[in-house]
Amino acid sequence: MTAATSVCRQRMAAALSILYAVAGILHLTLPQPFLAITPAWVPYPETIIFLTGLCEIVGAIGLRVQRLKRLAAVALAVYAFCVFPANIKHASDSLGAGDPTFWQWAYHLVRLPLQPVIAWTALFAGEVVTWPLRSVCANRARYLK
Repeated sequence: MTAATSVCRQRMAAALSILYAVAGILHLTLPQPFLAITPAWVPYPETIIFLTGLCEIVGAIGLRVQRLKRLAAVALAVYAFCVFPANIKHASDSLGAGDPTFWQWAYHLVRLPLQPVIAWTALFAGEVVTWPLRSVCANRARYLK
């Protein structure tokens, strides 16, 4: 692994750790918005929201602990796909109610396709995958010198 790839991974791990820690804390302290987007078929939604918050916090910590980084990355990638139905419900509810604004459309148009990117970013940050940033990181290394 090149030094530039290592720097990319470290920065992505740090950013994801912050994002997942904040999201996890929000799940635990302000569960109502998450309950509102939880699909009706999810059993025990309050418990699920609490557990997802814990998973996000544990994953955020795991990305920062070298011994746990790969496991945390895989778990967060799987998590990103598991919560995708809530993202779809959120978009459906938001865009299907009344007259959605430009910003609602823009948010969901960007947010939904980002879910696989978030999953990949966790895997890259956790040193599980390399593609496709190998060449991007290598190119950046030239500019860092």
